[in-house]
Amino acid sequence: MSNQVPGISEAEWEVMNVLWEKEPLTANEVIFSLQEKMDWKPKTIRTLLDRLVKKKVVGVNQNQKLYTFFPLYTQGECQKAEAQTFLKRIYGGTMKSMLVQFIEEEELTEEDMNELRSILNEKPKK
Repeated sequence: MSNQVPGISEAEWEVMNVLWEKEPLTANEVIFSLQEKMDWKPKTIRTLLDRLVKKKVVGVNQNQKLYTFFPLYTQGECQKAEAQTFLKRIYGGTMKSMLVQFIEEEELTEEDMNELRSILNEKPKK
């Protein structure tokens, strides 16, 4: 896959979460899984699958009677791309600004702070 993960809407994330949980799946299996937790019509879910295929985020296996869908990117790759987009859009691309805001506004336990210190100490310097 290319390094550039296409943008995924909030609704498309729901479809991707189903596919990451278990793949490959038929459209009907995706529909069934999503209808258990979302109030979406089957046509809406099929439209979301079609969009994800057009964006080349989801692949389709057409070698069977029933088409099956599978993710072309890992959940981690999509999360990283989404985080970078968020960081650029909201914080001007600076990680420090975001971290300062979250740390100042969140209640952190001593354990949380120790874990953050450990992560920062282990991070290689560029």
